[in-house]
Amino acid sequence: MKQFRNMAYPYVVWIAIMIVLPMLLIVMYAFTKKGNDVTTFRFTLENFTYFFSDPIFIDVLERSLVIAVLTTVICILLGYPVAYIIANANPKAKTMLVLLITLPMWINMLVRTYAWMGILQDDGVINGILGYFGIAPIKMLHTSFAVVLGMVYNFIPFMILQIYTSLTKMDKSLLDAANDLGANKLQRFLKVTLPLSLPGVISGITLVFLPAVSSFFIPKLLGGGQYVLIGNVIESQFLTSGNWNFGSAISLIMAIIIMLSMYIAKRVDKDTSAKTGGAK
Repeated sequence: MKQFRNMAYPYVVWIAIMIVLPMLLIVMYAFTKKGNDVTTFRFTLENFTYFFSDPIFIDVLERSLVIAVLTTVICILLGYPVAYIIANANPKAKTMLVLLITLPMWINMLVRTYAWMGILQDDGVINGILGYFGIAPIKMLHTSFAVVLGMVYNFIPFMILQIYTSLTKMDKSLLDAANDLGANKLQRFLKVTLPLSLPGVISGITLVFLPAVSSFFIPKLLGGGQYVLIGNVIESQFLTSGNWNFGSAISLIMAIIIMLSMYIAKRVDKDTSAKTGGAK
């Protein structure tokens, strides 16, 4: 036991340096402001009151939450059927399909987003195809459609893999029992498959919603700077305005929202597991 404890020390040090220390710095900057002397700081809540009193920042926060929720819902609607098909495929096809889902994730997310810029621009691939049919170019880049599309494309593999894992762990004998009791395919899905796969759906929601609500380079590239989300505001406060105190306050607000989301997801997951007998 002592040997395993000693092996854990490097990870504890890593967590302290890379996670705990930056979080403490964010909290310190969020609740302080520079005094008359540049080397002194004073405790204040002005950073938070300024954020919540400015309707522009509230509008950006609401827009970020709406985009994150919309992205998550689309990922569920598209990801669940794909995960279901993969889970019910034969072993050889299942391996190939999982590979196809994970293959784009081997490429850097920034590179994948840049690729979508070339596809969606006015003289891009899609408008080039439409031009062959005599259809005028459609404005797609630098719109909310492009931002949502980019987020769904980048985050949907997390949803698919979580639901797929939950479906593969499901006890297939329960479906046989439902079939013996006279349930049709729709009833078996609604009464057995869907409830037992909900833990995977909830895990997928967490993995999609959290990065979507704080994303900054996807709306920056595909939105062209015209579609500002809360992640872009935080980036500008740190890199452009140099207002680390206000940027830290916004980061702390987002951290609280994310932790609340994770807490709600955990509670829902626990309640779901209790109703389904703990099956996952």
